[in-house]
Amino acid sequence: MPQSSVRNEQRLQTGTAESRAFAQRVQLAMSLSARLNLLPFDDLDGRRALLTEIFGRPVPDSLSILPPFHCDYGLGASFGERVFINQGCYFLDYGGIKIGDRVLIGPGVTLSTAGHPVELHERLDFITHAPIVIEDDVWIGAAVTVTPGVTIGRGSVVGAGAVVAKDVPPLSVVTATSIVERRRLKPA
Repeated sequence: MPQSSVRNEQRLQTGTAESRAFAQRVQLAMSLSARLNLLPFDDLDGRRALLTEIFGRPVPDSLSILPPFHCDYGLGASFGERVFINQGCYFLDYGGIKIGDRVLIGPGVTLSTAGHPVELHERLDFITHAPIVIEDDVWIGAAVTVTPGVTIGRGSVVGAGAVVAKDVPPLSVVTATSIVERRRLKPA
């Protein structure tokens, strides 16, 4: 098995009992997310009840998630106090998403902890996953994508539209939207 460049990456083999259980949980989390997004905006009690179901445990009273919100697993996400998540965010949390206190997440942000191996011959055989950690007092701008295995350090700001594929040091401001070729793949 080739080495991954993603820190703490793990693999879930497809076609196993574990992957079938994962797929069933995804169906449930996506169904609950769809129900969440149909509630009237002012139904705060209904939203809190559905968020508790999505995440598999009570969420902090100070957590604010504005719909629409999409989550594909739910059981991997945890939240600190006074977290604000704006509209249109996607959490793919199978690998784990840990969000610290006083974090602000802009509209249209994607936190993706899962994917597939890069090598063509392995893509359908595994789901890869690695945790995302967002430390206290971070601000993530609109339409940011955070990839598996990334830690965003305390007090940092990630500018709108950035794709964050490596750790962000504490108390940093980062922006990026360019494409960088990392390597060439072998043909199948």
